Amino acid sequence: MDLTPREIVNELDKYIIGQAEAKKAVAVALRNRYRRSMLTKEQMEEVTPKNIIMKGPTGVGKTEIARRLAKLVKAPFIKVEATKYTEVGYVGRDVESMIRDLVECAVRLVKEERIKQVNEKATKIVDDKMVGYIAEARKADKGETPDNIFRANILEGYKKGYYDNEVIEIEIIDAPKPMELVPGGAEISIGSIFGDMMPKKKKKRKVTVKEASKMLIQEESEKMIDDDAVNSEAIRRAENDGIIFIDEIDKIAGRANKSGADVSREGVQRDILPIVEGCTVMTKYGPIKTDYILFIAAGAFHISKVSDMIPELQGRFPVLVELDSLKKEDFVRILTTPQNAITVQYKTLLSVDNIDLKFTDDAIEEIAEIAEELNLTREDIGARRLHTVMENLLEDISFNAGNIPTMTEVIVDKNFVIDKLGVHNKERDLKKYIL
Repeated sequence: MDLTPREIVNELDKYIIGQAEAKKAVAVALRNRYRRSMLTKEQMEEVTPKNIIMKGPTGVGKTEIARRLAKLVKAPFIKVEATKYTEVGYVGRDVESMIRDLVECAVRLVKEERIKQVNEKATKIVDDKMVGYIAEARKADKGETPDNIFRANILEGYKKGYYDNEVIEIEIIDAPKPMELVPGGAEISIGSIFGDMMPKKKKKRKVTVKEASKMLIQEESEKMIDDDAVNSEAIRRAENDGIIFIDEIDKIAGRANKSGADVSREGVQRDILPIVEGCTVMTKYGPIKTDYILFIAAGAFHISKVSDMIPELQGRFPVLVELDSLKKEDFVRILTTPQNAITVQYKTLLSVDNIDLKFTDDAIEEIAEIAEELNLTREDIGARRLHTVMENLLEDISFNAGNIPTMTEVIVDKNFVIDKLGVHNKERDLKKYIL
């Protein structure tokens, strides 16, 4: 998708409030992907992505920016926690597993696309099978003989959904369940080791017509797609379009002690270094080069600093953007502007129980002010503070809903908010000021 940086930022603005610098940095990084794809093969090899470090408190949009970015261009994307990895030689996950996870994500993306392409053809095959299954069930239950007219009537009724809740017995391929060979490691199934050498077992299952249709369409679609072509395309996409978001990188940034729980922190940085610099990692789908994967690291950096990372790793993240703590104005916009605004979510949820929830402008202002105050006097948890505030505010309404027969309007105004939450606005967490 050849979106300009400005168009990318406009798309991100629909979901994330503020943080213009961070949005600008990722938009440029994404556009550079497109620019690189337009170069000759020789030129492409020389251009590597400029990795980004996002520095800022929790809940200000670091992860959401990266996630929305990947969704925007349908790129393989994974989010990993730096604290889950250990230095080679220690028990736990090695850093190469993030590359294997990225390839798994790419395979899933490509497979979904290919399945959509053959869906229509697979549906026609399954329609015929389903008529047979329904006819057999009717014959067993009612002794009806499935002639051509009878089958035509069944097909028409099946397409209109008349039989959706009827239970039938179908035969499907019994795929072996994957086994985890190493705790926290890759899952490998017997089928992936021996491939087509092992005969495919089939098993009978009793399911509804609707479920059977989905299962059989999936099975037929997978028969039609070329797994080797899917795997090679997935490797190509992971190499050239992949985005890895490494969260909590500040937790491994401090200098390691010689003993204790933090002994491998600096070792993890050294292990991440070749991955970010560019190396080849073996996966069950084949080797993958990491040279052109975009890495976005993020952390609060309250205790440690970016400069506490080993110099070589700092050099591989040339773009540093600092995200701002959220102010009252930001909270007001978060509550009203995004397509998935929290007020819209609560309104939609409570409409299920016949409550038409409405927020006045002064209520929104008051909620925003309380959220800012709590973040200043307690831990700064960014926009996540709004979830705490909103749950406390609407607790009684949510609890008493469910017994209302007709749609009832409930207006949340400033007085309602003060009655429920005003006390929080006066509280001060004195521990913050005690040494």
